[in-house]
Amino acid sequence: MQDKAARIRTGVWPASAGAKVRKDTRCHIDFEHLLSLESKAKSLTFLPRQPARSALNGRHASRLRGRGLNFEELRDYLPSDDVRSIDWKVTARTGKPYVRVFTEERDRPVLIVVDQRMSMFFGSKLNMKSVTAAECAALAAFRILDQGDRVGGIVFGDNIIAEVRPQRSRGALNRFLTALADANNLLQADAPNVDPVSINQVLHAVARIAPRNHLLIILSDFSKIDGKTRKIVSGLSKHNDVVLGLVTDPYAKDLPKGASLVVSDGSLQVAIDMGDQKTHQKLSEMASDRLVEILDWQRKTGVPVLPLSSAEDSLTQMRRLMGLRPR
Repeated sequence: MQDKAARIRTGVWPASAGAKVRKDTRCHIDFEHLLSLESKAKSLTFLPRQPARSALNGRHASRLRGRGLNFEELRDYLPSDDVRSIDWKVTARTGKPYVRVFTEERDRPVLIVVDQRMSMFFGSKLNMKSVTAAECAALAAFRILDQGDRVGGIVFGDNIIAEVRPQRSRGALNRFLTALADANNLLQADAPNVDPVSINQVLHAVARIAPRNHLLIILSDFSKIDGKTRKIVSGLSKHNDVVLGLVTDPYAKDLPKGASLVVSDGSLQVAIDMGDQKTHQKLSEMASDRLVEILDWQRKTGVPVLPLSSAEDSLTQMRRLMGLRPR
């Protein structure tokens, strides 16, 4: 297991020679399926200028601050210059007007963080949540690289974390997609029960790789969060643009009444009678409280939260969230 985790970390873990090809991409995805999304990603945009109806568009300015500025030189003021570019300290010291000249950075690094823990291995209508997160991550990665920005990512499962630092390189993108597909295929109903990697641990890794001036896209169901999680996200947003993709399944919002459910952690299982009103109420409140807490982060921290559903096609909902018309 340690050797497998290490090879996933570098994105070079090959499929087993006798591995059976999975055809149902609603449950598991592979590298080839992620590659097939490249042409579809061209309809998206992650540039600062967003459509008016985009969830990433602020009330008065874009939620995405875009690329930074590099200071180039200090030169004499010319009549055609914008007075806002005058350096008043230098002007006062020399008695002659000077302006500061900046150029836009060539690219902006983007880090896509994707949750592939066992809590994501669930779906009641179309996809597993893990598949929806993987597809949205691939769509974003293809479009970001195509628009000239550096892209990398962190993929984390129950006991693995794979890191690919942002690069303007197709090789880096392929390593990220490989790590994503491999982590996704580790999700099995009979997987051993382990304590999952804490999302706080992953966010600390994000802070190490992207200390400032990054676009951070975090795709997760945000299970196993605590009081520190919001503080870490808020800290990341002070020096970066942060977008949270909250992946949910409609089953969590509308638990069936009167049904008998069998829940298992891979080694033990328990039958739950949803016909019992108190049991149904407690489970419904537990599911809704976490959703409300994450959505409330948008109000408290200003970080946009994009609701993603495993019951809807990934591209369709990403286009809608970005204010683009249906295709």
